[in-house]
Amino acid sequence: MNAFNPLPQTRPAPADVMDLRGLNPAPVTVFTTDGQVDWDANIALAKWLAAKEGVKSLVILGHAGEGTFLTQDEQVKLIETYVEAVGDTIPVIAGITGEGTEVASREARRAADAGAIGALVYPSHGWLRFGYQDGAPQDRYKAIYEASGLQCILFQYPDVTKANYNLKTQLELAAQPGVVATKNGVRNMKRWDTEIPVLRNEFPELQILTCHDEYLLHTMFDVDGALVGYGNIAPELLFALIQAGKAKDYAKARAIHDQLLPVTKSVYHRGSHMEGTVALKIALRARGVLTNATIRSPLLDLSPEAEKEIEAAMKEARII
Repeated sequence: MNAFNPLPQTRPAPADVMDLRGLNPAPVTVFTTDGQVDWDANIALAKWLAAKEGVKSLVILGHAGEGTFLTQDEQVKLIETYVEAVGDTIPVIAGITGEGTEVASREARRAADAGAIGALVYPSHGWLRFGYQDGAPQDRYKAIYEASGLQCILFQYPDVTKANYNLKTQLELAAQPGVVATKNGVRNMKRWDTEIPVLRNEFPELQILTCHDEYLLHTMFDVDGALVGYGNIAPELLFALIQAGKAKDYAKARAIHDQLLPVTKSVYHRGSHMEGTVALKIALRARGVLTNATIRSPLLDLSPEAEKEIEAAMKEARII
């Protein structure tokens, strides 16, 4: 049972539901060169992204933001920092990553108290290895919403993991109070092409967001928006891509995809998707948004050759 006094289990009123129909960047967390959180630089990044056309929210404390590498106190302060930076212009959404349901519920309550509006609900990470019991994800989302009142985003992991939800589970989660969107990163286009239409048909108000940084062209014609780390470094082009997808303008979407392809390759076609976070910081430094690309362990710096490749790709894509 949840230790908190549960909030009413009702859906947010339609007028109060977060509007995520556009670009929802997942910002990196900026550190000083000695590895401490650089609060002023994070404020500057938040304001820079929030001012970009088409940005509808900022989603922090996820993979791109090294959220699980921060202490509990740092996580809370980062939410407060972002809320202070953007005010009430757009919602701040916090990644909820705690392993156990009670742990995650407490994490969500802290996020709500710090000013977050939404929760990107990660699966319990033991499921990555062992899979989940039928009904366990539904219980996790229910407990998080009741403890915090945060509007929840259903997070669909790649289907190469055992933490990937089958269609039945996705539909049951979408039906639960507090679930207002899905961030789909299934990375299996057969499943995307068969499951997304069912979700759309059964829950027309569920906002469907792609997080396929490396498959944006394929997924851009079926979504309301994108929730991507890629939004850090090319928010202008990604918003244009979203607009082209909504207009069903394949030629324009293809042209933007091709313009971005050198950056996509240098940031996301790496040996490990985790390297993308390091690459994002290098690209932001190349744009002059960050002064350094400091990361936290277990991430490792990329080679000088990789850094040059990323900077060259940003120039080739005419981002810098």
